[in-house]
Amino acid sequence: MNAQTRLKDMIPAREKLVVIGNGMAGCRAVEEILERDRDRYEITIFGAEPRVNYNRIMLSPVLAGEKTFDEIVLNTAEWYEENGIALVSGDPIDHIDRARKTVVSRSGRVTPYDKLLIATGSDPFIIPVPGRDLPGVVTFRDLDDVDRMLAAAERGGNAVVIGGGLLGLEAAHGLSLRGMKVTVVHLMPTLMERQLDEAAGWLLKQELERRGQTILTGADTEEIVEKDGHVGAVRLKDGREIPADIVVMAVGIRPATILARTAGIECERGIVVDDHMVTSDPDVLAVGECVQHRGTCYGLVAPLWEMCRALADHLTGASTGYAGSVTSTKLKVSGIDVFSAGDFSGGEDCEDIVMRDGARGVYKRVVLKDNKLIGAVLYGDTADGSWYFDLLRKEEDVSDIREGLIFGQAFASGGALADPNAAVAALSDDAEICGCNGVSKGQVVRCIDAGAHSLDAVRSQCKASASCGSCTDLVASLLSLTLGGEVESGPASMCKCTSFTHDDVRRLILEKELKAIPQVMQELHWTTPDGCAACRPALNYYLLCAWPGEYEDDQKSRFVNERLHANIQKDGTYSVVPRMWGGVTNPKELRAIADVVEKYDARMVKVTGGQRLDIFGIRKEDLPAVWADLNAAGMVSGHAYGKSLRTVKTCVGSEWCRFGTQDSTGLGIRIEQMTWGSWMPHKFKIAVSGCPRNCAEATIKDFGVVCVDSGYELHVGGNGGMKVRATDLLCKVETEEAALEHCAAFIQLYREDAHYLERTAPWLERKGLDWIKAQLFDDPDAVRRLAARFRHSQRFMQDDPWAKRAAGERRDLHGHLATVVPAGKEYA
Repeated sequence: MNAQTRLKDMIPAREKLVVIGNGMAGCRAVEEILERDRDRYEITIFGAEPRVNYNRIMLSPVLAGEKTFDEIVLNTAEWYEENGIALVSGDPIDHIDRARKTVVSRSGRVTPYDKLLIATGSDPFIIPVPGRDLPGVVTFRDLDDVDRMLAAAERGGNAVVIGGGLLGLEAAHGLSLRGMKVTVVHLMPTLMERQLDEAAGWLLKQELERRGQTILTGADTEEIVEKDGHVGAVRLKDGREIPADIVVMAVGIRPATILARTAGIECERGIVVDDHMVTSDPDVLAVGECVQHRGTCYGLVAPLWEMCRALADHLTGASTGYAGSVTSTKLKVSGIDVFSAGDFSGGEDCEDIVMRDGARGVYKRVVLKDNKLIGAVLYGDTADGSWYFDLLRKEEDVSDIREGLIFGQAFASGGALADPNAAVAALSDDAEICGCNGVSKGQVVRCIDAGAHSLDAVRSQCKASASCGSCTDLVASLLSLTLGGEVESGPASMCKCTSFTHDDVRRLILEKELKAIPQVMQELHWTTPDGCAACRPALNYYLLCAWPGEYEDDQKSRFVNERLHANIQKDGTYSVVPRMWGGVTNPKELRAIADVVEKYDARMVKVTGGQRLDIFGIRKEDLPAVWADLNAAGMVSGHAYGKSLRTVKTCVGSEWCRFGTQDSTGLGIRIEQMTWGSWMPHKFKIAVSGCPRNCAEATIKDFGVVCVDSGYELHVGGNGGMKVRATDLLCKVETEEAALEHCAAFIQLYREDAHYLERTAPWLERKGLDWIKAQLFDDPDAVRRLAARFRHSQRFMQDDPWAKRAAGERRDLHGHLATVVPAGKEYA
């Protein structure tokens, strides 16, 4: 403890103001009071840290070696002395005696007050995992934490930062600059998810990885592992173990309310205050991160300053009141500019305007509602952040500048909006329109004059707008300028988020080696931040098909049945269909199904058209236990819910039937064991009939085999749904092995070419049977190559999803929705 200053001039008549907290909010409040009436109070400030007030936000530059402590000091010892403030540092307050109106410090010092100001800030949240108390586990809240990290960095080695919010990333950046090998472990799928949307978070992740950090999102910490009495590693719940010489816990903060609670002051998440920062005790006020105002706790700096002004007004007799804050965040995260403000969650009644510039690493998104800006996210170029924030705060109608809003203040305020086509018309013929393919305006116009009267035609003939799509509007303007009202519409785009068709997107995913949904959206200039219900599942499938074993399935982009691995029913329960290979079962499987039906009170068991048993009436929370019981009997998921192989229906074939020509049951089982688990554009059904009588109805399936005396007739493109379509004969083969090879090749061709949600029947009619035959048979090696790609993909697909869920994976999906966990928060 030290007392650095003392009051020079005691003025007995002055009221005693005691401030608990020598941080940014407490000192700023005092500065505001002094500015209004410097002789009003006799002021004493208690601080827990043994130092003067400093800028906590600048701890990151200190850690990174960009600043020293002296450079981040806000109020020097001279400031306290010059203003007659008694600073008691390194001696935190342990007790508030409201009856006697005194505070008691840890050293036993008793100090009376007339007015008490609590500015205790916030405490770091420590996740309750084993090993959290080991030496080498630190938080990132004050200068002592920085000193501990610097000491660890001097020894070098591995650092693990738990938490991919602002604090965590700043700690990771600093330790990385200090030479440590840094891994960031973040529970959520997106970095800084409170400040950034998925697209901006993905860009940030890519950039940090490029700088040498390892970023693990969706990673849940299970334990901090001890080694020789010190932290040695971080183990994740998926089994991965990351070596660590230091672990920085930066998962969030929460208001420091213990002192106030103990004193009987009303607290909820924070210390409850009114508009004048007065607590439930009229002589006790609170300000900063520790308070809760109108139900909100703030972790950013700007609201703290506004609170301090309102508090100072009240304590000097000119009450104005604090009405809450509209917040924005403009930050430089590890040297990368980001900005966010307002509500960017979007929704049906909102409109997104998005601009992506992959070459410059720029992403901008503004969210409109009722012609007013309600949210904004900027990455890479934040120059217009303040302008957007001003529009948001003032709730201005942006109808008149909507067209140019995303390009920033200079463009939206200029004259370019009057006639956008005029600017394009004024371009010279050699002006570059498509940078990706080096296409000039003159080339585009000549292409249009030569008969390319639609966007798709221009793309296919001169390649303008065929790569990233950022020049699509320019090409559209040239079409309009050249043809007037004769512009033809081309093939339908994939959805409203892009001008590209399904075929374009699939082609560009391969050409550009795009391997993540945000990467596709960034590179192909998606016009929405996160896609929509139409494009996200399609992109997820296309990436899964293009990069087996590399692309990680995005569960957020799957429909509910695929996320839950069961079919939801109209009463909210689920139906479960275990796989029965080729429609064959045995007593053990039947007993297991019967036991499940009785144990979980299933209301009905139904034999399906695909020769399976469907168990109806299973509650969501019982699904993992049901799957565990079925797994124990050797049964795996039947994928009756998925865009994947459903069933292989068979007849009994030559083993039992007088008319059977081949072992149709055995072949059906072999086909099902080869193809189960494969994700496809749509559901896919197979059947094998033992003779032309076709009891398994093979000629209305996506792939059908009709056994004949001389071999196997292979049929494709059948459909028994709303629009019944009989199959077309693809070919005839002589052996079971050839039938399996052709089946795999046909499925792979369908997987690689069809649009998402396109069954084989409409796909065949769109492409034509001749085209499909040409792809399979013109090149003698095509069937082998396609089948090989299918088998390679299956190496990564044939793991039973039920087994993972039964073992505890994604337990959260099967819990009660009403479980609410209060979230922490972070400061700016």
